[in-house]
Amino acid sequence: MQEFGDFANIDIDKLLKTADGQFARIEELQKTMTSVVGRAQDEDGLVSAEYAAEGLRELELHPKAMRLSSAELAEKVKEVVREASDDLQKQVSEAMGEAFGEEENPMRLIKDPDAALDQVRSAEAAYNRTFEDVMGELDRIRRRLDL
Repeated sequence: MQEFGDFANIDIDKLLKTADGQFARIEELQKTMTSVVGRAQDEDGLVSAEYAAEGLRELELHPKAMRLSSAELAEKVKEVVREASDDLQKQVSEAMGEAFGEEENPMRLIKDPDAALDQVRSAEAAYNRTFEDVMGELDRIRRRLDL
């Protein structure tokens, strides 16, 4: 009889409990993500913004902001929107860190594209090894059956 190696020793109940826990964390993360909003306001209180997953949600200009030159106002608006977007990114990263743990946080890959490429290359190498093993085993089976 053929041995199954480590596969024969898998604790199915533990595997299912782990998967259920991961699904529960992902479901909670999805709920959290719908309510995450980044907020920012300039130091003078003239411009405030809210930024969410769909983009810029709110932009409020205090009436005194109209006294600024168009260039000054444009700079304030751009800076506040950028800060609100950064606040959203920070909150998303924190929520993902809570759900996945800091080491497995997918948001850290955004900040480190080289680490993301390393993981892709590692996954590709593992896939290639597995594919070669399976094809080799299929070839041995084919030869044994004289096909």
